[in-house]
Amino acid sequence: MLKEKIKDLMERSNFMTLSTSVAGNASAANVYFSNNGLDIYFFTFNPSRKAVQIAFNPKVQCVIRPDGEDGIKELQIDGFAEKITDQKEKDQARDAILKVTEAFSMHMHDEFLIANDVVGYYKIKPTVIKYVDFYADAQFEWLEIPENRPSLLSEALGNISRVLKYWMTVVRAPFLTATIAPIILGSAIAYKQFGVFDWSIFWLVLLGGVLAQCGTNTLNDYFDHKSRTDEMNKLASPFNGGSRAIQSGLMTPTNMLLTSILFFGGTIGIGLELNNLLFGDYLAISTLMYIGLAGVFLAIMYTGFLKLAYNGFGDLAVFLGFGPIMVYGAAYMQNQSVDPVTTLLYSIPVGIFVALILFINCFQDYNADRAANKKSWVVKLAGPGEKANYRSPFGVWRNAMILSFGIILGASFYTGNLFTLIALLPLLLFNFASKKGQSWLNEWEKEDANLQQLPYELLIVNVSTIGIHFLTGMLLTLGFLISTWI
Repeated sequence: MLKEKIKDLMERSNFMTLSTSVAGNASAANVYFSNNGLDIYFFTFNPSRKAVQIAFNPKVQCVIRPDGEDGIKELQIDGFAEKITDQKEKDQARDAILKVTEAFSMHMHDEFLIANDVVGYYKIKPTVIKYVDFYADAQFEWLEIPENRPSLLSEALGNISRVLKYWMTVVRAPFLTATIAPIILGSAIAYKQFGVFDWSIFWLVLLGGVLAQCGTNTLNDYFDHKSRTDEMNKLASPFNGGSRAIQSGLMTPTNMLLTSILFFGGTIGIGLELNNLLFGDYLAISTLMYIGLAGVFLAIMYTGFLKLAYNGFGDLAVFLGFGPIMVYGAAYMQNQSVDPVTTLLYSIPVGIFVALILFINCFQDYNADRAANKKSWVVKLAGPGEKANYRSPFGVWRNAMILSFGIILGASFYTGNLFTLIALLPLLLFNFASKKGQSWLNEWEKEDANLQQLPYELLIVNVSTIGIHFLTGMLLTLGFLISTWI
């Protein structure tokens, strides 16, 4: 009897309030829905706040109340939401929702949105449904649906997986290669020079570097939120627009700032420990301290107090911090000495590649950066028009790539380490990315170009730039190791 009353109320309704929550950050939204028995289908865009929160915490609550009735009669539902991946069920959900509303029909059939996984269909499987009727004798009735609850083991494993995914998102884990590659390379250069290697020092340096980048990334998210840069970004992708953890309700701005402080605190703590290990004094005035202070200064000032990224100096800061400073620092930590010429020559292309990751990611950020008065070099080079002229900045990206590979070629012959020539192999990836970028640029410059869609096609250039940086760093490392062992 209760099931039938619940189904009847669902079928007389087409609008519900959906509540999601991650890490204590709650969000609510009104959505159209259609029911399949007691299961609930709804549509939303996958980058939306509610969809992102569901990905990190599938536990949801919703309220369904039919219109046009006196008194309070509603359903209060606890359940688990999931993104529908089966194509047959997607079609079923789409058809069911279109019977309720045509409001999103255009988006549902947009081939570009579908291809880029922007269109999403979701299903809520209720675990508890509370039937409320204040004018009935039994004002509250509960329907338990235990079969919709996951097992304790699967829920625990799912929670662990989502926690890992959460922190990987907050710190932008895929970009940590920007730190890993130069530290490994610097350590390999030191090993080539001295023939000895201290693993404990290496792991401390690597951990300190990773924590510093995590601190930089989270601080950048905080200040970009304060300036509303990320809020104004309508073309955010996995490679630009920050982590969007604040915008998606995964973390509050205050918690993001505190997280950044904790990461930098960890970095400073490791630096002091290294100072003590190498020089016998936590506060010893050493080269290590100067290197550490320079790195932390650039990290904090990137979008913080000096706002280097907002004044056209962000690329330079990234080049120095993730190029010469990091490679030199990692090499120096091993033996408190370094081959300055070799280290500098090989650190320059690594630094340029990292700066180019930032540079190419700013293509999609053009409109948001310009609106926030963030004067990146892409904004400066692309001009002030409503439609960005990307030909000049794309030429800078391409020429800087060629220059970097040229430096590697020259450094290999100058130092006599021809094994590092294997680091030229990513030229093949560069050639591929360059052709894809040129193809995109040709489409972009057409008068009928879709200004909202085409920047997504740059993703292949974004990811290729990351790959070129990491592969080059690893191949240079391999070249130094081979030359040491042979």
